[in-house]
Amino acid sequence: MNFAWQSGDEAKAVVILPSLPACCRPEKRMKKLLQFGLRGLVALVILVVIAGLVTLSGVDSRELPPASLPAAAVEAAVREGELRAGFARVKLTPTVGTSRDVPEQGEFRSLPLAGYGNRKGKPATGVHDDLWVKAVAFAAGGQTGVVVCADALIVPREIADLATARITAETGLRREQVYFSATHTHCSLGGWGEGPVGEAFAGPFQPAVRIWFAGQLATATAQALKDLAPASIGRGSFSAPQFIRNRLVGDRGQIDPEFALLLVKRPDGSSAVLGSFGAHATVLGGGMLEFSAEYPGAWAQAVEQATGGMALFAAGGVGSHSAKAPAGGFEGVDKLGQALATETLAQLPGIGVTNRVRFGVLGATLELPELQARVTDDVRLRPWVAAKLLPVGTRTLLQGFRFNDALWLSTPCDFSGELALELKAEARARGQHLQVTSFNGDYVGYVIPAKYYHLEGYEPRTMSFFGPHLPDLFMGTLRQLAEGLNR
Repeated sequence: MNFAWQSGDEAKAVVILPSLPACCRPEKRMKKLLQFGLRGLVALVILVVIAGLVTLSGVDSRELPPASLPAAAVEAAVREGELRAGFARVKLTPTVGTSRDVPEQGEFRSLPLAGYGNRKGKPATGVHDDLWVKAVAFAAGGQTGVVVCADALIVPREIADLATARITAETGLRREQVYFSATHTHCSLGGWGEGPVGEAFAGPFQPAVRIWFAGQLATATAQALKDLAPASIGRGSFSAPQFIRNRLVGDRGQIDPEFALLLVKRPDGSSAVLGSFGAHATVLGGGMLEFSAEYPGAWAQAVEQATGGMALFAAGGVGSHSAKAPAGGFEGVDKLGQALATETLAQLPGIGVTNRVRFGVLGATLELPELQARVTDDVRLRPWVAAKLLPVGTRTLLQGFRFNDALWLSTPCDFSGELALELKAEARARGQHLQVTSFNGDYVGYVIPAKYYHLEGYEPRTMSFFGPHLPDLFMGTLRQLAEGLNR
């Protein structure tokens, strides 16, 4: 940089700038920056494409081969004889706020609730009403089985496996002889889910809670078996369309309004009522941080107070089905539970019971297809990527229990009420009365009619883990179970 002086009336200093090298000129620098940015963008696009090729693929629309049941298992499934039944209940409510975790006794420093992602893993603040595991054991003609219902969101696979291992060791029962179910309350204990999806719905993973949950399932099962005594059984049902709606497609779809009942009575006056209904137990929202058995618990409590016996609730075909409660919050819980209990109690005197039964137990193990967790309608995460996110196994179990002309089928999912309607109609043509329940000791997402698979939303997109043909695989297998038990 140089200075020069100009002569005149006023002296002026003039700055004479030297010529800039070509590399330092602003236009050159801008060009270089643009070139660098373009190269970076191209590199980013290449990385995105490579990542997409590695992690994404198209949805597999190939049909799944049907499952087949072993002939020997079908032949041995149903036995006839005089019924014996046993009843048991154990508390599932955990104690929170203790100084240390003692899972064998249900004591925890803190514990989240399971059911709603918007809770973001917040710990439970208290207990509104107790949670229970209730069990009814059945034995007739050399066949034995136990129905176990928990006031829980689901019965996770890892917990069912732990419970079954103990049950088998203590009683000799096989997995297919234990019919797990859950009420699907969204205000029960969480902390049992491992991985991103499990923790999103059940809160931060706490391995100790599995010990408590599995232990209570096993204890109730063993106690019910020890309580076996002569008994009689009968079935009943009523329609409650005013309390259920199709939340997926509204009036364009169907609802299953049936509340199914089994009544078990013993000569000593003790009794059990098994009830199943397809409405989601979601009257209480994600803002509720107290433990509660929700409307199924209110139904059970009212039935038990009136009968002096035990009442168990198993979630039915809850896929796409929500409850229509008369009000919100605990007012709605109590009113809905009481209304269903009132109708239940009206039906019980008309249910004929018999000690002579054809009792059947049959299970079908399915190899699950590849995961199809979708990011768009036609694009999925590759199965190895999805497996890191979704807490599912490679096989699962479908089950059926028969009580004379009453048939209960269990599924490891939110099973669609619309699909249940198909199975019920087919069963009626065979002279059977069928109920489908959900959450049987595993969870593989939602199983809803394939015609809804391409809809956007929570059930058909986020929670349909295995592609458009899993419903057909489940339906075919459930039909085989129903036919196998109709012998």
